[in-house]
Amino acid sequence: MTPALKNENLKNHKNHSSMKSIQLCNILFYFFIACTSIANGQNNKLLSEKDFAKDFTTNDTLFKAPYIDIDEWREVPVHHRYVHGGFNGTETRFSFYFPPKEQYQDRFYQYITPVPDNENLSQGATGEEDKIGFSIASGAYFIETNGGGKIDFAKPRINNDPTIGAYRANAASAQFSRVVAMEIYGTKHPYGYAFGGSGGAYRTIGGMESTEGVWDGVVPYVVGSPMAIPNVFTVRMYAMQLLKDKFPQIIDAVEPGGSGDIYAGLNEEEKSALQEVTRMGFPPKSWYGYKDMGIHGFLVLYQGVVSADRKYFTDDFWNIPGYLGANAPASLLKARIQKISKIKMGIPADQAIKMGLTEPISAQERGSADLAWKSTGGEPGAMPVAFQLEDMLPDVYFLGGDLLIKSGGAAGKTLQLTKIEGDKVVLGPAEPSVLVKIKTGDEVQVDNSNFLAVQTYHRHQDPGPQYKVWDQFRDTKGKPIYPQRPMLIGPLFTRAAAGVLPKGKFKGKMIVLSSLWDREAFPWQADWYSDRVKENLGDNTDNNFRLWYTDHALHGDLSRQEDPTRTISYLGVLQQALRDLTDWVEKGIVPPTTTNYKIEDGQVVLPTNADERKGIQPVVTLKANGGARVDIKVGVAVTFTAVVEVPTHTGKVVSADWDFEGEGTFPVVGKYKPADKTGSRVTLKTSYTYSKPGTYFVTLRAVSQRQGDANTPFARIQNLDRVRVVVK
Repeated sequence: MTPALKNENLKNHKNHSSMKSIQLCNILFYFFIACTSIANGQNNKLLSEKDFAKDFTTNDTLFKAPYIDIDEWREVPVHHRYVHGGFNGTETRFSFYFPPKEQYQDRFYQYITPVPDNENLSQGATGEEDKIGFSIASGAYFIETNGGGKIDFAKPRINNDPTIGAYRANAASAQFSRVVAMEIYGTKHPYGYAFGGSGGAYRTIGGMESTEGVWDGVVPYVVGSPMAIPNVFTVRMYAMQLLKDKFPQIIDAVEPGGSGDIYAGLNEEEKSALQEVTRMGFPPKSWYGYKDMGIHGFLVLYQGVVSADRKYFTDDFWNIPGYLGANAPASLLKARIQKISKIKMGIPADQAIKMGLTEPISAQERGSADLAWKSTGGEPGAMPVAFQLEDMLPDVYFLGGDLLIKSGGAAGKTLQLTKIEGDKVVLGPAEPSVLVKIKTGDEVQVDNSNFLAVQTYHRHQDPGPQYKVWDQFRDTKGKPIYPQRPMLIGPLFTRAAAGVLPKGKFKGKMIVLSSLWDREAFPWQADWYSDRVKENLGDNTDNNFRLWYTDHALHGDLSRQEDPTRTISYLGVLQQALRDLTDWVEKGIVPPTTTNYKIEDGQVVLPTNADERKGIQPVVTLKANGGARVDIKVGVAVTFTAVVEVPTHTGKVVSADWDFEGEGTFPVVGKYKPADKTGSRVTLKTSYTYSKPGTYFVTLRAVSQRQGDANTPFARIQNLDRVRVVVK
């Protein structure tokens, strides 16, 4: 309430006695707020009224003038002080979330988004996904920025300095947050920790390697190597194109009780493709999601690859010996589309969603490691995101392609296609200035020639002996067996994301997390970075670095994964890593050791025993009637036994839930017996009877927690195991 309004109320009290009670309430209300603030030790002066440019010093002169435009208390997701602002003369914006003083422990956690986007993406998250609530529960304030401004892949910034989005905007915001924190709390210089996944992992590492004194430690997760892009996508798309009809038998082979032979029943071309993608690092068990995995983030990378090496697509692939297209197999020719038609009408975003051609994306998904790429196509508004053509398109397996505009105002332009369905085509990132020129009746050509060509691009990108997965494309002398392109594309993309190429050289501490079932950042890449760290730190590696692998985990960092009976969320591992990193830096408490692993032909392999495996994830071993598979008759009970082991000194088992029908809901709470006094090893035994014939995959999902807290939503570390029950 303003002073003027308060005076007006006091005036009215002389003539309106009924207003006295209102005034009394106002006085009591402000007295309550004042007492609460005093009790919390808060500085109530609005930060937006202070000229922080006088107090803030930085060597990065681009970010010399910070400002604050919002300073207010909020109650969601928990009680906190929200501060928003930016840096004058830049597009950088930040959000700070400060806990009450009694909860604050002189530190911050900063989330580095996969791509520069928005500083408010973490708002609205709940439970395990709540980064704000987790940070405050951990004694930290939380930071999120827009990374210098949202990237629109339909309109790339030609002259933009990549280091701004890579780390400079985040670093400047982190440094300024310390000034604000010390103003609010009147305490010492806060410790700082950053974390980010996928593209955010590149940026987290880039920031840690390129700065000093900004972050004391970082947790990059689901990290790629400088050769990840486009190669992890191209090799997987090649396999998808050839194996689309064979995945059910491949998946069955790696399921519990399966044959274990993923190559059985494949012809030579199919077998070769599966060997190629497996040796490159794709986890075979992760093929279960083949129907929905699509091309993932390659959606926003495709045009960049074509632009960087246009001659490969226009000339070399289809004409020069050594490239697959020059002596194209029947499978490649059958998959090729070069269909000429005309535009019938444009389809805007809302209509495309109703037609099932596209899906909306939430702010929460935009900030996630797995789905951030979906938000990089700009704001479509009334512009078409799809077109209906005059002709039906060939019924082929289509992963992507191009729409060549052959007449009209946009003649000569090319639009990326992500999907064809009947007589409709769905667009990828597209510039509105091109879309507005396309009219009904314009002649177009649907062509996936370039998209087919890119699927073997990795064969022509040999990065040298550091990358063992390329050995399959080398002869006995280590020379490439395929013709090579004049430059490596991967490092260009990596440098654009991270600002630098990762070298493993940093000051501070780092815990890297990698998922064993990751389709987008193949697990061996975390080992590649670990080797770079060892080259730089040598004997000091264990004093500054950890690498933890998480089994049954994918690329995404949302709490519910696509099939909960197969996969788990690694968010609990991430949260515990941040807390362990905090104790490592601030108290010298050494975290659990690096996961024990080996790499065999592109695949990361872990021991089956928890104490041998190390890291912090529990190991679940489940059996049905003593084995991985049981065949029974209807009405006959199956006995299930399980052991859950947590690596020594890393926590206690706090839950173990059953899913007997394969629904992914885990409706049965497991009863377990501690096998030792620590609670880190438990056993379970139960039985279940099936009344209908069928094949059932039974899953036991267990959770450990460092303090044994069964009620907290945070730092709950999951794992699972499955068995097959065939009921006849």
